[in-house]
Amino acid sequence: MTVQPPTHSNKLSTVDAVVIGAGFAGLYMVHRLRVMGLSLRAFERGSDVGGTWYWNRYPGASSDSESWVYSYSFSDELLQGWEWSRRFPGQAEILRYLGYVADRLDLRPAFDFGTTVTGASYDPEQALWTVETDTGERVRTAYLITAVGCLSSTQVPDIPGIDRFEGDCFHTGAWPHEEVDFSGKRVGVIGTGSSGIQSIPIIAESAAHLTVFQRTSQFSVPAGNRDISAQEQLDLKRDIKQIREKCKWTSIGHPYEFRNVGAFDVSPQERLAQYEADWQKGGFEWMFGSYNDLMVNETANATAAEFARAKIRDIVRDPEVARKLTPEGYPIATKRLPLDTNYFATYNRDNVELVDLRESPIEEIVAQGVRTSAQTHELDILIFATGFDAMTGPLTKLGIRGRGGVALGDKWSAGPQTYLGLCTVDFPNMFMITGPGSPSVLGNMPTAIEQHVDWICDCITHLREQGASAIEPQQDAETSWGEHVNELANGTLFPQTNSWYLGANIPGKPRVFMPYIGGFGTYRKLCDEIAADQYRGFRIG
Repeated sequence: MTVQPPTHSNKLSTVDAVVIGAGFAGLYMVHRLRVMGLSLRAFERGSDVGGTWYWNRYPGASSDSESWVYSYSFSDELLQGWEWSRRFPGQAEILRYLGYVADRLDLRPAFDFGTTVTGASYDPEQALWTVETDTGERVRTAYLITAVGCLSSTQVPDIPGIDRFEGDCFHTGAWPHEEVDFSGKRVGVIGTGSSGIQSIPIIAESAAHLTVFQRTSQFSVPAGNRDISAQEQLDLKRDIKQIREKCKWTSIGHPYEFRNVGAFDVSPQERLAQYEADWQKGGFEWMFGSYNDLMVNETANATAAEFARAKIRDIVRDPEVARKLTPEGYPIATKRLPLDTNYFATYNRDNVELVDLRESPIEEIVAQGVRTSAQTHELDILIFATGFDAMTGPLTKLGIRGRGGVALGDKWSAGPQTYLGLCTVDFPNMFMITGPGSPSVLGNMPTAIEQHVDWICDCITHLREQGASAIEPQQDAETSWGEHVNELANGTLFPQTNSWYLGANIPGKPRVFMPYIGGFGTYRKLCDEIAADQYRGFRIG
């Protein structure tokens, strides 16, 4: 692969483009801009590439997409030059992969590491953004591109006494780089979302005692993780282009799709046998390669939910603990569906205790641990597996101000407003990779990222060819897109559940379903049609 060398010195104060973030999105964005010959600056608050996988180093951290699709597809050289060791790669292997990509494409010199963007403001007369960093630097740019991820703004609940705890305290989304030793320690974990479900079995293996504070019982599907055999490596290298092409057009960016049959189009015996066969395979395909009405028909969904509940009851030996772990009151997969390795079996260990916060809520954190309405749990280590201010939080915290000085957070005070999840009115030439209103978190992120980066680069090329200085959505297009996103969501079971998809985990955050649920392939086709129609719905000037 031939890559043009960087066209900028490391400290240019005026550039064609500024990129924020050095994860999957930022690396590919920088690569494409360099190939286009644009001058650029790129900022990353971490000390190296990796994005999510630089920060999420908690025990058991792993992708929930298969390794052969959780990677870039734009380069045959990159595809053929890397071999994954596991079906679902762990954090360390993903970080090595992103380092491999950065080295092969010589991307690190483009980034200012250890640098946080603290603000950005738009000058409509010059059609330029001014980006400010915590180093005091100010950079002017025509195009501002956010590659900050959807799950990078950590959320810690407002619990009284949170600063009084005298032990070690960590958030799974900001894990220390040095190893944390749990041996002989009394450990508490608050939260049982994806990071809790991944980390709890690992922590339990060495901790003297583990107390899990469960806020909401969760559905979870076995990952079925395994090593990739030598023959499978050969088969994947042979077929990978076809696999990745299929990902581009499926509903959730994976190489499988819902079956063309509903849950009640087969007999109960056949349905149960199919659920069991898919369960044994592991992975998201159990739900999202299953019957095509599970996310729109509550009765159909209930068949999958009850199958998963029965699995919990079969695995957990103590009936009372199983009762507390069994999810009720919401459809399966309307919260992010975690993949686990021995999560429910962990509660059969003598050193693991489950505290159901619906029955015994936390009243305060004290110096020695966590006090609930029932008792004080003494701890040496307290871990917050409490998630993120998803999708909007990573963007609004950047201090971005558009035309007239309006802050992005103020514009979105009643919920995010975008066109295609890519741009927003009054913020010209600002592009959001996997922003709210795009498929993003509802599937395989690299599939979503590559589509967005390619679309943005084609758009910038179009603007430069036309001699245009700015692009932003038309107000009616943005309004219509928001209505379309909401209409699609309301046709599913997702709005029935308080999840981070709707911002329900953040006190005071508007309850709005943020991702586009119409499917990756449908979204890609629509974006292509809008671009082909001279960027319909955008104002170019």
